[in-house]
Amino acid sequence: ICFRCLLVASLGRGFRHVLVGRGFVEGPGHAGGTMSLSWPGVASGFPQNGWISFTVCSFILFSAFPTVFSSHLVQHELVANYSHLFWVQGSDPTLEPYLLLAHIDVVPATESDGWEAPPFSAKEIDGFIYGRGTIDDKGALMGILQALEYLLIKGYAPRRGFYIGLGHDEEVSGYQGAVNIVRVLKQRGARLSFVLDEGLAILDGVLSGLEGPAALIGVSEKGQATVKLSVSTSPSHSSMPPRITSIGILAAAVKRLEDNPMPRLFGHGPEGAMFEHLFRLPMRFVASNLWLFAPLISRVLERKPESNAFVRTTTAVTMFNAGVKVNVIPPLAEAYVNLRIHSAQSLQEVLDLIQNTVADQRVKIELVDGFDPLPVSSADEKSFGYQVIKKTVLDMFPGLTVAPGICIGNTDSRHFKELTTNIYRFAPLWFKPGDAQRFHGINERISKKNLEELVIFYFNVIQNFDIRKLPDPHSSAHEL
Repeated sequence: ICFRCLLVASLGRGFRHVLVGRGFVEGPGHAGGTMSLSWPGVASGFPQNGWISFTVCSFILFSAFPTVFSSHLVQHELVANYSHLFWVQGSDPTLEPYLLLAHIDVVPATESDGWEAPPFSAKEIDGFIYGRGTIDDKGALMGILQALEYLLIKGYAPRRGFYIGLGHDEEVSGYQGAVNIVRVLKQRGARLSFVLDEGLAILDGVLSGLEGPAALIGVSEKGQATVKLSVSTSPSHSSMPPRITSIGILAAAVKRLEDNPMPRLFGHGPEGAMFEHLFRLPMRFVASNLWLFAPLISRVLERKPESNAFVRTTTAVTMFNAGVKVNVIPPLAEAYVNLRIHSAQSLQEVLDLIQNTVADQRVKIELVDGFDPLPVSSADEKSFGYQVIKKTVLDMFPGLTVAPGICIGNTDSRHFKELTTNIYRFAPLWFKPGDAQRFHGINERISKKNLEELVIFYFNVIQNFDIRKLPDPHSSAHEL
């Protein structure tokens, strides 16, 4: 069976329906929100929130990957009703297993937002499949399962056992899916060599000063905090307004936060090593001497939102609520601020800075939820998971620059830090200028060629993970 034929056959078995399945979440600050999930093919009369849509998702997976679900090497179970956990048995129980992660759910999308194709149609335009979830994260999900399906059809039996985890609520922090998968694994005494999840990608023309495309393998994630600011005053009529209203007080506080960004910390976290790996002379000389050039690099990077995220803890006012009637001064005004915390800062340090910046006793500051930045995983010559991922990428894309990076967003993998010290965040998705805006934005898409590359990557990396250990860095022999 040729690889391309199998990929085409899977498309005919509902592959595209899984690729752009609709599962989205709503709710302020991811707190108390509701999740609804509907897949193409579900009758319009069925409810759009709850068990039936997730069940349809499971049936589509069963149909698209029959060998995965019937193989004697694969144990499958549902976790928390809707997430999936697979155990693929290895022939050598002395080898520590690893985990491949992806997630089923997506963020909302409507065609009226300006999509070139309906966001859940999987319509093909000029070699691209358009749909919510094609990048985040159905591409990786389908790549993992399709690769395993093909390996099993070929008669492949892994030497190193591994898990596959598919969470159903990553977009609302994974507290039902990923957290319960971790609970199940801990109950069974599992210890993981490493975790490979979504996160970073192959950047082509995205970073200025970089010659050629670069694959960034995430070795950490920024922390996160959702902070609520509120002001309470006495209600009054708009015909007799006070000198300053609850909205005015809160707006002034928000403006102070936006006018006074968090301090520059470039070079104090893993982003320094990332830029040192990426750049060539003379920029590599600059990146290698951050003790001298960090302030200069920071001023350049902070000019663009996508690179400013590497410089500091970012501050984004995402919700502002006040007022119910045009002639009533509202007694309450609220704003939500989302912060992505730099690796060199802690959650508490960020909260203290917010308090000092707002500097107004009339503004109540509350932490809705938050967590510190994630530990930095190893990426040196002896790092098994990192080096195998890197080797697999270079085999597929010779000449590519591969470097450790930091995820500015968060993934389900953060919940697995008690099971391993090595968490890597990467899939070989190609990001060109403008593609970053498609992520959680309009016209999310993946090329058919890149979709095939995802399958090939997981097909190769699963086999490459079968080695017992890395060869000596200076040895001519290479088991990979």
